Parts: sequence; structure tokens; C-alpha cells
Amino acid sequence: MDILLVDGYNIIGAWPELRKLKNENLASSRDTLVEKMAEYQAFTGYRVIVVFDAHLSQGLEKKNKKYSVEVIFTRENETADERIEKLAKSLNNVRTQVHVATSDFTEQWAIFGQGALRKSARELLTEMESIEKSIEKKVKNTYQKKSNSKISLPDEVAEIFEKWRREK
Repeated sequence: MDILLVDGYNIIGAWPELRKLKNENLASSRDTLVEKMAEYQAFTGYRVIVVFDAHLSQGLEKKNKKYSVEVIFTRENETADERIEKLAKSLNNVRTQVHVATSDFTEQWAIFGQGALRKSARELLTEMESIEKSIEKKVKNTYQKKSNSKISLPDEVAEIFEKWRREK
């Protein structure tokens, strides 16, 4: 099994689309990153865990799942880098390969020591763009080959059904 640990704010700061969105609405940039990582997870089969620093919030860590992607907000006084290092150490074993997506050079060296592989923000962006093109191509081919169903659905209803399907 492969696991991708994502340094959330590092990736947001490195990807132009997310960086621009962050300046307008931080929560939207986080949501967009998680949505993209859900597509990555569905396409690659990797288990994806996105870790955000819990700066500006106090208290215990928060964990949730959105679009089947695990999202962790670290506890107070714990950085995302520290949590990623702990996760890399605990998750990496003979049957599991951990990959860490970050452009933080210090963090990259630290995760090497845990046996994890690194993936820079730029590499992840390039891979994500390729995945999105592949998904778009598959959807287009499927749509063109789609046989007429017995029940004709308006496009709006079909989009709602597709959204529900993705949230499983």
C-alpha cells in the first residue's frame, strides 16, 4: 500500500491556483486542496492524509474525513512537519511505502530518515495536472460512448448524482 502525506499549507503556498485562492479565502483553498487530493486518491489508489498546522486555533487536534481523504489539524504547539514526521515513522513498514508531499527542504531530509520518499510541491502539481487530464479524457470518452438510458436526466440532476457518488 502507498500512503501520501501532504503538508497542506506548504502545498497551498506553492501551487499558484491555491495560493491565489488562499489570499481570498483560506478555507476555500484548503477545501480545494482536499478535493484535488480526493481525485488523486481515487486515481492512484494511494491513501491520502492532508496535515494542516493548527495555527490560529487553540486546543486539541482535529481529524476528519472529507471525500475519503483524511484531514488532520495538528494540536496547539505542534507543527504539520512534526506530525508528518511522526506519521511517516509509524506508517512506514515492509508492506507500506510512505510518500511526503512538501517543498520544505528540511522536512524532506527528516522524512528520508523515516524511510519515506519525498515529492515536491511542483512534482505533485505536475502529477495532479496529468491525472486531471486523464480523468477529463476518460469522462469525455465515457460520455461519448454513453448509451441512452431509460430515464433521461437533466444535466443538473446528473451533476448532483455525480457529486453524491464522489462523497462516498
